[in-house]
Amino acid sequence: MFQTNESGATASTPSPTHASSPHPEPCYEPLRHMLFGSVTGVQTTIKHLHRLNYAEPNDWSKLIPTGQPNEVMAVLTKKVRV
Repeated sequence: MFQTNESGATASTPSPTHASSPHPEPCYEPLRHMLFGSVTGVQTTIKHLHRLNYAEPNDWSKLIPTGQPNEVMAVLTKKVRV
């Protein structure tokens, strides 16, 4: 907005801005991964995902028996950017 001062000159005065930031906060949502297989297969996959820097082994649940012979499951909930 422009205002006239006593000498008649105009000057620019800053007006309050409510503009959003140029980079809005990223949104995250929980994503659940579930692995089913033998103990060896599930543990190997967890280690492989760790080597790829995707998830820490301790972030996975303990191995849970599924009730099927020689089968367990592990669950990982990870927040991913959307």
